[in-house]
Amino acid sequence: MGPGVVVAVTFKSAVDDPGRFIRSRALGAYVGLTPNGPLRKRDVTGAISRVGDAMVRATLYEAANIVLSRVTRFSSLKRWALDVAKRRGLKRAKVALARKLATVLHRMWIDGTTFHWGKQAAV
Repeated sequence: MGPGVVVAVTFKSAVDDPGRFIRSRALGAYVGLTPNGPLRKRDVTGAISRVGDAMVRATLYEAANIVLSRVTRFSSLKRWALDVAKRRGLKRAKVALARKLATVLHRMWIDGTTFHWGKQAAV
């Protein structure tokens, strides 16, 4: 469970060409999962910018919600998000995990790697 086929297809169709992004971290801003920047229209603490593709943002958020609430299998992403939830709250942890999922999906797409649930020893 978590990021599955629907999330992957939606993400891939929105990004189209992974080479357009020099850094994988830029995907969070591309889909609108970053705090409002200096050009914000209103001053609301904790709001996201919502400038990108709404469908990708919604699917990534839903995948993050499922990882945090329904998946019982351990992963380093879930542990990281639970630590964020302790510090900042569950809603912000879901947004942060959705942003991290976008980064991971982009990196996996460029490298051609697969996701591993736990930490692996360096070979």
